[in-house]
Amino acid sequence: MELSEALDFIRGRRNGIVTAIKRDGRPQLSNISYLLGDDGKIRISVTDGRAKTANLRRDPRVSLYVGRDDFWAYVVVEGTADLAPVSTAPNDQTADDLVALYRGLAGEHPNWDEYRAAMVADRRTVLTISPQRAYGMLTNTG
Repeated sequence: MELSEALDFIRGRRNGIVTAIKRDGRPQLSNISYLLGDDGKIRISVTDGRAKTANLRRDPRVSLYVGRDDFWAYVVVEGTADLAPVSTAPNDQTADDLVALYRGLAGEHPNWDEYRAAMVADRRTVLTISPQRAYGMLTNTG
């Protein structure tokens, strides 16, 4: 499967499963919402201190599984994870990036000051996946 075909498939979707590698080598999976940017990179809001964040800091290999609603078509995008610094102030770059991510996923927030403060309190950061290859099945064989 061509990477461009996989990115076209995930572009119209928002939910998937991100997979990191645990210390013992087994997969660690998390349900997430993501945004595919115009730059071809996938962005996800994550919390510092959670398993996926710790695992991706240790080993940046990452996969994103996205399925079609009927279950019979799917894509797995493999890539490298990059974690922004944890947001420590309501107007730092990471908070700005989290606002942009929220807008891309859900539109306008009713109170951006409250949202930014929550991102700092929650120790949020942005996980950026740089896609490198993909595989999957886009035909309906159910």
